[in-house]
Amino acid sequence: MLRIYSASGTHLTCAVSGQITPDTDLSQAIWYDLIDPTREEERLVETSLGVLVPTRDEMKDIEPSARLYIEANAEFMTVTALVNMHEHDPIKAPLTFVLSGKALVTIRYASPRPFEIFVASAVRPGGRPLPTVEHVMLGLLEAFIDRLAQVLETTGDELDAISRDVFRARAKGTPRKARNLESLIEKIGNKGDMLTLVRESLVSILRLTTFHQTGGAATAKDTRAIRQDFKILQRDAAALGDHASFMSNKVTFLLDATLGLINLEQNQIIKIFSVAAVIFLPPTLVASIYGMNFEHMPELSWQFGYPMALLAMVCSAILPYVYFKRRGWL
Repeated sequence: MLRIYSASGTHLTCAVSGQITPDTDLSQAIWYDLIDPTREEERLVETSLGVLVPTRDEMKDIEPSARLYIEANAEFMTVTALVNMHEHDPIKAPLTFVLSGKALVTIRYASPRPFEIFVASAVRPGGRPLPTVEHVMLGLLEAFIDRLAQVLETTGDELDAISRDVFRARAKGTPRKARNLESLIEKIGNKGDMLTLVRESLVSILRLTTFHQTGGAATAKDTRAIRQDFKILQRDAAALGDHASFMSNKVTFLLDATLGLINLEQNQIIKIFSVAAVIFLPPTLVASIYGMNFEHMPELSWQFGYPMALLAMVCSAILPYVYFKRRGWL
């Protein structure tokens, strides 16, 4: 699908590719949005702007030289966008910005939520003015930054809830179920994956803005106001990256703490079995002695031999228990 946006006063107007004819005037178009494009739509953009649209495989290349470069006086910049963040199961999708003096081209094979938010704001009359192609790209990047900030805030709240589950006070004698701890480990792992993807996306945005500010083509982009806006965007991305790193450290701490609690529970179970074995070992020894079938065993002929053996077994079980209790091992 191809959507073409033109500047109309303080907002953008959209024309869908199906309504475009060879006679359509595209001189006012400032943004070409390619969504899972066909080859015909790519040719239309290439013909209109004189640039080659990168393929999907080229967009997936992770080499900096393949993601950030200048060709035909146009900047080609690819970032890592996250899709399905609201479903807590995000996936990575490459998003390419092609910035020329005529227009901005975005190539994507997914529909990130920030695009929908930005478009809804951009086409609304009386909204934020977008007079140049750089303002459109800046608005899109800010929408991504805002969305990532929301994700980090939500993830932070969820990590706080997990932390309370891990370290909450328990009633004395109430065991902590191992299954609950396993569930917490799964949640912590999911949050760790989310933070890793968010940091990767933030790093790609930082690389894009740095490239555009220092290594981009020499065009009218060098106005003071727009450069200041990009610097603010860079600072926001860097601050969010630091915050994501902090939360990643918290994820590691919570994971270590949860694993430690599981080890404590397992050690407690092993201790109970060990104490039980020690307590029942002396009675077993007494029973084994008097269970032997030797002919000459004087105690077998005693009138009170049987109750004495039982008393010996009970005492031999109680004494270790009392000793362990006094030492604080139970």
